[in-house]
Amino acid sequence: MMMREGQAAATAIQRLDYTAPAYWIDTVDLTFDLDPAKTRVLNKMRLRRNPDVPAQPLRLHGEELNLARVLVNGAGTSFKLEGSVLVLENLPEGAEPFDLEIFTTCQPAKNTQLSGLYVSEGTFFTQCEAEGFRRITYFLDRPDVMATYSVLLRADKAAYPVLLSNGNLVEHGDLQDGRHFARWADPHKKPSYLFALVAGKLVARQQKITSRSGNEHLLEIYVRAGDLGKTEHAMNSLMASIAWDEARFNLPLDLERFMIVATSDFNMGAMENKGLNVFNTKYVLASQATATDVDFANIESVVGHEYFHNWTGNRVTCRDWFQLSLKEGLTVFRDQEFSMDMAGSPSARAVKRIEDVRVLRTVQFPEDAGPMAHPVRPDSYVEINNFYTVTIYEKGAEVVRMQHNLVGREGFARGMQRYFERHDGQAVTCDDFAQAMADANPDSELSQRLDQFKRWYSQAGTPRVRAEGHHDAAAQTYTLTLSQSCAPTPGQPDKLPFVIPVALGLVAPDGSALPLQLQGEAHATGTERTVVLHEASHTLVFTGVAQPPVPSLLRGFSAPVILDCDYTDEDLLLLLAHDSDPFNRWEAGQRLLLRIAIENIAKGPYESRAGGSFEQEMLPPAVLQALQGVLRHPQLDAAFKDLVLTLPSETYIAEQLPEVDPQRVHAVREALRLELATRLRSDWEWAFEAHQDSGAYRPDPVSAGRRALAGTALSMLCLAAQASGDVIWPGKAYQRFKDAGNMTDRFNALSALVASHHALAQPALERFHALFQGDALVIDKWFALQASRPDHGGDVLPAVRQLMQHPDFSLKNPNRARSVIFSYCNGNPGGFHRADGAGYDFWAEQVLVLDALNPQVAARLARSLDRWRKLAEPYRATAHAALQRVAAKGDGLSSDVREVITRALAD
Repeated sequence: MMMREGQAAATAIQRLDYTAPAYWIDTVDLTFDLDPAKTRVLNKMRLRRNPDVPAQPLRLHGEELNLARVLVNGAGTSFKLEGSVLVLENLPEGAEPFDLEIFTTCQPAKNTQLSGLYVSEGTFFTQCEAEGFRRITYFLDRPDVMATYSVLLRADKAAYPVLLSNGNLVEHGDLQDGRHFARWADPHKKPSYLFALVAGKLVARQQKITSRSGNEHLLEIYVRAGDLGKTEHAMNSLMASIAWDEARFNLPLDLERFMIVATSDFNMGAMENKGLNVFNTKYVLASQATATDVDFANIESVVGHEYFHNWTGNRVTCRDWFQLSLKEGLTVFRDQEFSMDMAGSPSARAVKRIEDVRVLRTVQFPEDAGPMAHPVRPDSYVEINNFYTVTIYEKGAEVVRMQHNLVGREGFARGMQRYFERHDGQAVTCDDFAQAMADANPDSELSQRLDQFKRWYSQAGTPRVRAEGHHDAAAQTYTLTLSQSCAPTPGQPDKLPFVIPVALGLVAPDGSALPLQLQGEAHATGTERTVVLHEASHTLVFTGVAQPPVPSLLRGFSAPVILDCDYTDEDLLLLLAHDSDPFNRWEAGQRLLLRIAIENIAKGPYESRAGGSFEQEMLPPAVLQALQGVLRHPQLDAAFKDLVLTLPSETYIAEQLPEVDPQRVHAVREALRLELATRLRSDWEWAFEAHQDSGAYRPDPVSAGRRALAGTALSMLCLAAQASGDVIWPGKAYQRFKDAGNMTDRFNALSALVASHHALAQPALERFHALFQGDALVIDKWFALQASRPDHGGDVLPAVRQLMQHPDFSLKNPNRARSVIFSYCNGNPGGFHRADGAGYDFWAEQVLVLDALNPQVAARLARSLDRWRKLAEPYRATAHAALQRVAAKGDGLSSDVREVITRALAD
């Protein structure tokens, strides 16, 4: 919410200040008379005093509400408003419940924040997490207040024929004057953030299913009429999610029906409201002609994520918002496991794991090293919306995964069962989850070191694990010393040792996996094991090691840490060629490419010759040969090859440097990309031709992997052709763009032309827009592609400003704003970090404009300059000036943006 004149600045909320509410709300009976300009909300609640808390007034949260009436037990009562808080002092004494009735109005059509009750394209939607319910009615808007809800919706039947809310439909019918009603009842207690209503002109795909227990359920996906044909994949994903959760964790669907509704105006990906999930259309709508393989995979993942919240988040919820990772980290882990199980083959599972770790290391590790660093369970916040972060979600998932690895798959299932036996219907903490997991597995490392393990929840930052090995040929031993450290983060100068599970193996010089036998053990047991590093340093001595091995460490990325190990190029080439662990095989290739990039960045900027080639070759013959070997390997999965041959991102490279010249990073990476394209040209031609998928389109991992590798090959061939003046491959790309039978192939061809700056890119872009101008999600791709294309001489920013003048562009739609502004500021380092500071000026303008419309979206954009202190001059000074320009608005900023900017500028 925007600061109003005279409004006090928001103060930090501290986790240790938590106290239970003074009142409990047992039942909520809501009546809505829906009107875009003035919606009337009658809220009837039954409350009782909390006997464990000293007697005090009832303080109810509210924002942007017009209060008309307050009744206690049917009679008028005195009250006062303290800012946005409704205070009632003269309430019945004693432990007996009492009734409170509050009548308010709100203006959904004017709600551009998309929090609370709002209107999108003539349809009512709600978004109540984290604190949106207070924009609907006065309430104890906190997650530990759980009540059962009954909801009556009334509206014009012609304008709003569909009326939905949480739970089960109890009654519906017609009213006078062309109006109608629907009453919904949710049998499960829930916090206010899980409330939802939807009303509008929608159509539904319906599917009846029978659970393992024999119960019948109705599944529905509601969309606008023209989108119904794009919901099949989402429905299949929902059915797969329900079946998986019941099979893997014995967690059944617990309502008569489960509904998903899609809207194009949504601040996030989706929301797990009990029984009525509201989704961004991006994660529901898909067809062969309009969605890429990545879109199909994301829909399956997000549908799974929100459904899995039905138990991990809804049935058991957070005591307070500091425990947000209790539901989000756990549910991300569950959706990752679901996606890997759905992928099937070990190689497809490995590809999914690599993709997840790339996100963690590219986005979360920088967050851990920046001004917004916070523990998985934060200690304080000013605006809770700012803590829906990759630390809470992705790092939180890694903390759950470590628990899974420490107790094993069956042990984790036992822990989940214990968790629900203890806490079903409750609002609890991260400690409660970890305790249940440890108690269900009393002999595990987790149980024995639980207090120390919980430092993952309380300490911010990314630990570094240092590995040093020594081979003794005479004794035939290999000594491996692992040590850990963690850099200071804001408010936490000193860190205690973590519990770090390190999965490892040893690879012999011939590439074979060595049997592992530690000193003192009677015999070798297997070729891989997990050791638990819990001290500052720990030494392992392996026996029976005749030749110097190469350690394969942190297999499967067994802990969210940075691994420091003095691998030689020869060591990494051995791992790339032979490691049995797919993750570490990929990691070896990435380390080689990263090392080459950093070495060349240190040499200084490059001057390009005519034709776009650079003065010297950077890829050593052995590395090039190894990459060629991966590309041509007859057994490796195509998706895995694509990941190995993809260079580390500019953002990831920058994070490895003590000081960053973004243009130098951009130049070196572009030079490496061009060299990889030209020196492996014949191999790319083979890869493109050998990975055509001529059969019916299927978004399964194998088919998607083939298309991904073919797409990368085409991009490389267009890049090489542009440098040499060859017209054949750009012509083939344009023809493929025109003839493609699915969006993946079409968009890969368009991307290849755009990324290579070929003259055919412009007619292809125009043709693409003409083909899909009526499909908002596809046009988002069109915008994003242009805003994120490689920068040549500063040409992207003018193009971005021009895109914002396009008739299809709107700042009010979060998807469209993200497609242009975020794609440029967050997804295009070479274009954004300009030496003249123009990119930063653009960023400041857009943060301020967006803040007046939608503070949540603005705050996410504001974080684009979190890492400004790492920048070399002149970037650092101009970035600092842009931050100060935003900060100068002072109380004119939302609390969302002010917190981000204040922390970025803090010393």
